[in-house]
Amino acid sequence: MIVRNTLAQLLIIGLLVHSISAFSAEHPELKAFPAPKEGMERFVIVLPHKARGEDDSFRVEIIVGKEMLTDGVNLVRLGNRIEPVVLEGWGYTYYQVAGSSDTISTRMAPPEGAAMVRTFVAAAPLQVPYNSRLPVVVYAPTGYEVRYRIWKASEITYQAEQG
Repeated sequence: MIVRNTLAQLLIIGLLVHSISAFSAEHPELKAFPAPKEGMERFVIVLPHKARGEDDSFRVEIIVGKEMLTDGVNLVRLGNRIEPVVLEGWGYTYYQVAGSSDTISTRMAPPEGAAMVRTFVAAAPLQVPYNSRLPVVVYAPTGYEVRYRIWKASEITYQAEQG
């Protein structure tokens, strides 16, 4: 019985993931964005809908990177940056990964004989405005992944002191 419930849950999750990715590929505004150039891939983030005025309380953090083997001790980062590009004639913004894909690392000595660890190594992230009416489109080099986080502003505001 537990196996049947687990299989049913996995099937439902799979259908949801497939429907979300299918929706993102067919977003009505996506036709305005160019096809990816050679050596690049296009990633599309479709954000959950928010009521007018509610978008201002949210931000999207775009994180680009790739899985790499690291020593598990040093902090490793890619040298790339994410640049906003305005789409001529539309005024929409898309994001493009640029710069060197070289890795930057701290230089601590790992324990002798330590096994390598598969890690998601990212470039510097970029926070962008939340707009649930348009997709967030990111062009990244082939082999990269695009991940994201949604940030929400606190309901509480604080008053600064003069001085």
